[in-house]
Amino acid sequence: MDVSVEEYLSNVYEPECDYVDGEIEDRNVGEKDHSKLQFRVQMLLNRIPGISIFPEVRIRVAPTRFRVPDVAVYLTEPAEQVFTTPPFLVIEILSPEDRWSRLTRKLEDYFAMGCPNIWILDPMRSKAYRYEGDAVCEVHDAFRTTDSRIIGQLPHIWE
Repeated sequence: MDVSVEEYLSNVYEPECDYVDGEIEDRNVGEKDHSKLQFRVQMLLNRIPGISIFPEVRIRVAPTRFRVPDVAVYLTEPAEQVFTTPPFLVIEILSPEDRWSRLTRKLEDYFAMGCPNIWILDPMRSKAYRYEGDAVCEVHDAFRTTDSRIIGQLPHIWE
């Protein structure tokens, strides 16, 4: 069923959904491990001064595409209600039902809009990855970002 951008933006979805070229796409959320890790990441990021943290916020990544990352971080808080500027950092937390092909499309959308830091966290395997456009690299040590204001070394998130 084709849904217009206006219809998507005027509706509330529980949980929030992605919108891709006229289609509403459900997001896999709601499991304990996913929720706990999302909360922990937000609390750890909250310790870093001067950033704005947004869980599950709509981001217009293209004219007919809206993505809702688990966590989005901005160096300067956007004025608009539905963000159109690229986040400094996007974090996606995997759920058991996530499919790699669908996740890859989301990551490509964030990258194409200019998001410089894209992290994928896997709570089931206690692993973290960084999406770099043409590759997904496992992160073995502290997370780092591309901005010197946030040499964002998060403490060990799996504890």
